[in-house]
Amino acid sequence: MRDKPQTQLQQNKPAASATQRGERIAKLLARAGVASRREAEKMIIAGRVQVNGETIRTPALNILPSHAICVDGQPLAAPEPCRLWRYHKPRGLITTTRDPKARPSIFDNLPPDLPRIMTIGRLDINTEGLLLLTNDGALKRYLELPQTGWIRRYRVRAFGTPNKARLEKIKKGVKIDNITYRPADIELERQQGSNVWLTIALREGKNREIKKLLAYAELQVNRLIRLSFGSFQLGKLPTGAVEEIPRRVLRQQLGTAWADIMAGKTPLPAPKSSAPKPDTRKYNKPKSCPTKRPKKTKHTAKGS
Repeated sequence: MRDKPQTQLQQNKPAASATQRGERIAKLLARAGVASRREAEKMIIAGRVQVNGETIRTPALNILPSHAICVDGQPLAAPEPCRLWRYHKPRGLITTTRDPKARPSIFDNLPPDLPRIMTIGRLDINTEGLLLLTNDGALKRYLELPQTGWIRRYRVRAFGTPNKARLEKIKKGVKIDNITYRPADIELERQQGSNVWLTIALREGKNREIKKLLAYAELQVNRLIRLSFGSFQLGKLPTGAVEEIPRRVLRQQLGTAWADIMAGKTPLPAPKSSAPKPDTRKYNKPKSCPTKRPKKTKHTAKGS
């Protein structure tokens, strides 16, 4: 039986011994700012990506510098330097690029001179305040990881009188509708008529988390403003305005993760369980070996 001729892409694939070299195609597209890694995988499956002139249908492909990549027939540009922006999202805008209901999106209202960007996390259509934008897929993924522990702080106006006992439970972590929520920092600011103002800080952002937590405390959220994401503050940034964070500040805030992101890698925070536990056994006295006290000796005065 005659072997089938190899395609151009197969001929340019790295040898089996070099499968660990190169970079996954979806990761490379995300780093180039084409789309998030997940969206890039969908684009590949849809046949929108070509490598060495051949359309690929699977993201399970490592790419070497010698490979020529096109997206929708256009050559892939070299990855731009990692950049980050603060954006004061107004109410009434969604944070996705496509919407079946054709609702207005933040991408329709951003300055036209911005490169292709992605949101770090999402805000509901009626949530306003700080939204971080980036052109780098590795930075996006790193900041979205719950293990990173970056605190998201919000100011909330809600209708009703809070159930303070349930607020205390929320502070310690609570399970609602079979979903476990991590502890949240909550401060009651003031009661204003039939509404109450609160400040809430979270370390992760589950879908509609604040609204569900406060509904558990018998409150109905009617205004939600994100004040900060990690060390990045909304401050006095006007509604709808975009401001780039200086590269020096970004490098300082990312610390040791900066080098990995510059190399196109997503740095993974060390799990808590990886830290060695202190050995306290040497301080515990074995029950079978009680400590004996030395016998007291009587001292008598020498002859008078």
